[in-house]
Amino acid sequence: MKKVIFMTVLMAFGLALFSGCASITGRTTGEYIDDASITTEANGIIIKEPDAGYWKIDVSSTQGNVVLDGFIHDKKAEERIVAKIGQIKGVKSVKSNLKVEKKK
Repeated sequence: MKKVIFMTVLMAFGLALFSGCASITGRTTGEYIDDASITTEANGIIIKEPDAGYWKIDVSSTQGNVVLDGFIHDKKAEERIVAKIGQIKGVKSVKSNLKVEKKK
């Protein structure tokens, strides 16, 4: 009987601990997974672009808001990438901090 009580208390403590983590950051596990999925899909879009191997682009996503940082060779390519990323399910906005850097 003592083991059952101990396990019940332990489980209640564990649930309280894990549920508290989401409230501290204000984000749920689902939101983290959605943002990771958005970031992965956005990186896939960038890789499929011509000359993508020469670009230095970092993608981050927080609560569906995507931010692109780095360098790109062509302003039109930047516009094309931003438009495609904006169509990803769950994306609320795309902010581009990309700087145009000509090929050397």
